[in-house]
Amino acid sequence: MKTKEQYVAFLRGINVGGHHKLPMADLKKEMEKLGFENIVTLLNSGNVVFDSVSDTVENLEVKISKHLEQAFGFPVPTIIRTAKTIDELLRSNPFEHVSLTKDIRLYVSLLREDNSPELELPWKNEDGSFEILEVRDKMIISVLDLSVTKTPKGMEALEKMYGKDITTRNWNTIDRIGKKL
Repeated sequence: MKTKEQYVAFLRGINVGGHHKLPMADLKKEMEKLGFENIVTLLNSGNVVFDSVSDTVENLEVKISKHLEQAFGFPVPTIIRTAKTIDELLRSNPFEHVSLTKDIRLYVSLLREDNSPELELPWKNEDGSFEILEVRDKMIISVLDLSVTKTPKGMEALEKMYGKDITTRNWNTIDRIGKKL
């Protein structure tokens, strides 16, 4: 008998600005069709906690992405992490030494491939508004300071350095996901 494991799927580019609408109730139904269990969706940005027979993250990413594209008629890039990886990230508290203000945003960007450029960390962009604190387990831990810039240019910098096969979540979202695990 195969063992079950808990995973988190992060979908990229859905329900943004009225494009690629994907209702969470429909997403849950499609995940059930794939045989997943204990499915919980969080927020409207495509975060799904689910149980599955143990498999590789890569196999699950392809399986879910292909199925959702067929079901909804548009590409749904999917990045998966095990519940254990998310739990370890939360326990490590990577933002522990960041001084929070109303303008500080804490982010975790998830990569499908481990294609990290050689950066001296922590890395800051030219105006100092965006900082990459660390990169681990195909995750980029970063801070955006909106008091320096009113536009989040940090995500553009990430795509230039790491490619477009990336999706970003606010730390509060990661924390909410952790509470569902």
